[in-house]
Amino acid sequence: MMENLSYVMLELTASKMKSTDWVTGKLYEFCCRVMFESGFLTLFGTEINRNNDKVHSNQEDQTTLILNSLENFKEFDQIFPALVAGLPIYIFKGAHSAREKLAESLLHDNLQKRENISELISLRMFLNDTLSTFDDKEKAKTHLAILWASQANTIPATFWSLFYLIKNPEAKTAAMEEIQRLLEDTGEKVDLNRKYVFLSRKQLDNMRVLDSIIKEAIRLSSASMTVRAAKEDFSLQLNTGSYNIRKDDIIALYPQLLHFDPEIYSDPLTFKYDRFLNQNGEEKTVFYRSGQKLKYYYMPFGTGLAKCPGRLFAVHEIKQFLTLLLSCFEVELVDKNVTCPLLDQSRAGLGILQPATDVDFKYRLKPL
Repeated sequence: MMENLSYVMLELTASKMKSTDWVTGKLYEFCCRVMFESGFLTLFGTEINRNNDKVHSNQEDQTTLILNSLENFKEFDQIFPALVAGLPIYIFKGAHSAREKLAESLLHDNLQKRENISELISLRMFLNDTLSTFDDKEKAKTHLAILWASQANTIPATFWSLFYLIKNPEAKTAAMEEIQRLLEDTGEKVDLNRKYVFLSRKQLDNMRVLDSIIKEAIRLSSASMTVRAAKEDFSLQLNTGSYNIRKDDIIALYPQLLHFDPEIYSDPLTFKYDRFLNQNGEEKTVFYRSGQKLKYYYMPFGTGLAKCPGRLFAVHEIKQFLTLLLSCFEVELVDKNVTCPLLDQSRAGLGILQPATDVDFKYRLKPL
C-alpha cells in the first residue's frame, strides 16, 4: 500500500509541478483519486508488462483503466442507499451499467493478466474456482463486493481526517512531530521517488497522535447502524428503563447518538485532535457516562461478529496516506476560515458520511 500511495502521489502531483509551485484542487476529489487507485492496485495488482518491466507497467493504459473504474465506482456507489432500501438496481440504468463494467474488469480472465495480486484476492479466486458454483460474472461480482467494502467508507474517512488535520494547526503540528520522530527512530526517509518506504504494523500502531486524529474525525462523521433480530422474548434493561422485546423484533443501534453524547464527549460537536489520548500521550480507552465506566463508547465499525473485518487495514491506509502527504508536501486550505462541510445524510446508517460539498486546498512539494 505504501508503494502504491507513493506511485499515485508521484504520478498525480510531483511529476507535474516544480518544487516551488502551489497546485490547487478539491480535497475530497484528491483523497478519492489517491485512495481508490492505491487501494485498487494493492488489492488487484498491476497489469503484466509484456516487456517484463516490473516497475508499474503500461502506466498510461493502467491509469486510464483505474480512472474509468473510479468513475464507474462513483456512479454505482451513489445509488447504494437505494439498493439497501430494497430497490432493484435495474431501475438505475447508469449505475447498473457501471456495476457491469466494474465486474467485467474483475473477471478472472482479466485478473490473471495482472501481477502482485493481494493474497486476499488470490485466495478468493482459488475458492471461487474450486468450491463455488458461480459463473464467471458472479465470481467477478464477489470481487466487486470487496472493492466496494474497501473504498466506500475509507475514502470519506480519509477526507475528514485530512480536512480536520490541516484546519487545526495544533493537530497538524502534533502529527508532523510524531511522523518526524518515527522516521528518525527507524532511520527511514520518506521520498516519493523511492519505490519502497516500509513502515511496519508495529510502527503504524505506535502513531498515537494520528490514531487519535483519525478516531476523532470518524467520530464526527460516522453514521453506521447495527441491526439485530431478537432470538427470544426478553427484557432489555437500560438506564432509562426496561423494554419488553419479543422474539423476531428488530433492534437498531445508532452509535452516532453515543458519539455525540455530551456526557461522554465534552463539547461533542468540536474536533479535538487529542480526545483519544491520555496525558502521557498513550491511547485513552476509558470513558464514562453518568459516573459509570463504558464498555462501548466508540462504535463506528459496528460490534460483535459483524464488526468490520477491514477496520485495522483502513486505519493503517489512512496513516500511511497522511505520513506520505505531510512528509513530502506542504498542504493548506485555500480559505483557512472555511466552515466544515455538512454531512451528506443520504448515507445515514451505512458508515462514514461523505461531505455535502467539496473544499478547496493547495499543496506543493517540500524543498529537497
